[in-house]
Amino acid sequence: MTGFAPDDSFDSIALASGGLDSTTVLAIAISRGFRPLPLTFRYGQNHSIETQQVGLIAHSLDLPPPLILDLPFDRIGGSALLGSSPIPDEPQQGASQREEIPATYVPARNLVFLSLAVAAAEARSVRDIWIGVNALDYSGYPDCRPEFLEAFLLAAHRGTREGSNPSDQPWWRLQSPLVEMSKAQIIRTATELGVDLSLTLSCYAPDAEGQACGRCDSCGLRRRGFEEAAIPDPTRYQNHG
Repeated sequence: MTGFAPDDSFDSIALASGGLDSTTVLAIAISRGFRPLPLTFRYGQNHSIETQQVGLIAHSLDLPPPLILDLPFDRIGGSALLGSSPIPDEPQQGASQREEIPATYVPARNLVFLSLAVAAAEARSVRDIWIGVNALDYSGYPDCRPEFLEAFLLAAHRGTREGSNPSDQPWWRLQSPLVEMSKAQIIRTATELGVDLSLTLSCYAPDAEGQACGRCDSCGLRRRGFEEAAIPDPTRYQNHG
């Protein structure tokens, strides 16, 4: 486990997966005058290579090295991302059009991630938590919706020392700047902010070299996002012949 940066070089915590959305959030936070500490997790995911990308992305944005925590989600199971079942190909109607919760949903993942982000923030007396969820291209995950964020924020204030202290202003601030954006809008925003999107990895089933499968839900959302944004896609895809 990598510890906190030993100085005061950050003023907020940002959940970072090495993907397109969370990387764009890091850049947005910087553009708004913040210096977030990236927080990422090794939780038994098949695509754990993504944690390597977080370090590269943090360096490219001149941010502190990420705090990396280990979680035993692989012992819990219940998700294709944890090896419980094969990673499904993107459905014919597209990930954002489905009604059922997909097999790649990890039980309570954002609930746990945000709870640990609040703990990390409270330990260092910072109050802003950044997260890259969005409600438009959210693949059917219930923990990416605005109503979940609102409920979590209330729980954070009720269940922490800082949050429960009497004050004129609530202590915790949950920053979710992508929540109403489409994937194309996210890509345009990242490009305008000068993000090197070739460093990001969104695939659920990359190979050992970090090449994307091109077939999963996440690859489909990403690929269409670049097409709709009319921006060249820097993603390295596997050659399926």
